[in-house]
Formats: sequence, C-alpha cells, structure tokens
Amino acid sequence: MAETENQAHPEGSLLSHLLELRNRLLYCIVVILIAFGALVPFAKDLYALLARPLIDIPGVQMVAIDVVSPFLTPIKLTFAVAIVVTVPFLLYQLWAFVAPGLYRNERRFMMPLLVSSTLLFYGGMAFAYYFVFPAAFKLFAMSAPAGVSVTTDIRSYLDFVFSLFFAFGITFEVPIATILLVKTGFVRPETLSAKRSYVILGVFIIAAVLTPPDVMSQFLLAIPMWLLFEVGLFLSYRMRGKDTSEYHELTEQEMEAELDAHERDNPADKDRD
Repeated sequence: MAETENQAHPEGSLLSHLLELRNRLLYCIVVILIAFGALVPFAKDLYALLARPLIDIPGVQMVAIDVVSPFLTPIKLTFAVAIVVTVPFLLYQLWAFVAPGLYRNERRFMMPLLVSSTLLFYGGMAFAYYFVFPAAFKLFAMSAPAGVSVTTDIRSYLDFVFSLFFAFGITFEVPIATILLVKTGFVRPETLSAKRSYVILGVFIIAAVLTPPDVMSQFLLAIPMWLLFEVGLFLSYRMRGKDTSEYHELTEQEMEAELDAHERDNPADKDRD
C-alpha cells in the first residue's frame, strides 16, 4: 500500500505542475487579449507612430498594394504591441512557475536577471526606433536614383521594422549572455578578454547578417553590441571578485542547513521524496 502511494506521488506532482503551467499560460493569453482589445481602437495611430521615421523624410510616402493590407497590417502591429507591452507580466508568470524549484541564492540571481533582460530588450527597440531608423531610412531615400519615387508598401515596412526591432532587442542582451557564461563557469572572463578580437569580428559578422545591406546599419548595430559586450565583461569581473571574496566552499553542515531551508520553503518537494 505504501509502495503504491509512493508511486502515485510523482504522477500527482507531475499533474499538478502541468495544471499550473496550463493556468499560467491561460493567464498570459488572457492578459495579451485584454491588452490587444484595449489597443485595437488605436491601431491606426500605432501604425502612424511606427511609420513616422520614414514618413518624416521629405518626398517619401507609403502605399498599400494588397486589398486587405490597410486593415490587417495595423491589426497585426497592434497584436505585436500587445505582446511587447505585456512582457513584464509574461516574465513574472515564468518566474512564478520556476521559482519554487530554485534555491534562495538562485532566486536572488534570477529576478534581477529577468528585470535587466527586459529593460535591455526595450532599450534595444528604443535605440532602433530613435537612432537607427531615421539614419537608415534617410540614407535609403537619398540613395534612390533620380526620377525614382520612394513609395514603401505598408506590409513590407512592418516586416522590415519588426526584423530590426527583434535584432536590436536580442543584441542588447549581450551583457546578460556574457554574465551567464561566466556565472555558469562555461568560460572565464580572462578568456573572453584574450579573445576580444575574435568577439569583435563576430559582432560585425552578426550585424552584417541581421541588418540591411548597408554599412551604416551594420555599424549602428555592431558598435553598441561591442560596447555592451565590454559592459558585460566588466560586470563579470566585478561579480566574480565579489563571489570569491564573499563566498567559500560549503562544509557538510552548511550544505545540510541549505537543504533544510530549501525543504522548508518547498514542502511539496519533501513530500515527493
């Protein structure tokens, strides 16, 4: 009988985790739909705001080639904005799902990581909108041959802008990636510092792949990515120095105390055992 109950515990635990995951995914979907419903009345205004870096250039205008593009393109943009706006809530749901399985020191590390990665992603998008788009679109318009009218399709413009938003948002996560590589012991800061020339080469190669085929866009992505790598490397040195000065190898008694504290914070794990 006891053996049967012990075998049932893992199944019950797995089922409870799946139910919790389902509930948190439902929360995310509901919040995204609520944000989308609240933003739909402003769909045209959102697209006008997104198109401003291109429309502000003299002699440039936008067209809709497909019949349904004037309706579907702003709606598509609105849904994407709803997801971007709700990212903090989505990350909180992720945090709430995985936090019970983490130790206290891991929790202290994960929350600042989630917050900083969110802010960096938003920062990358803002940098692209306010600095990259005006400079790149002005260069594209000036490069048009004489007698050629620059008219951009609204759907093509949206896809192009989305790709750059994603590229700059992801590349602004370079400090987080650098810190994680060092924190997990995958690489040492001295190794990254010694291989700096290869990192810089890789940065420019990535920028060439992610940006349009013009030198300005590549440099506008590569230079911040390189600087962010240096920031992440500097923070890695600082964090490693703090770790070596404040932490030491745990004794057997300290390890038992840590496990007891983890069991008190997560009684469900003790029941499964």
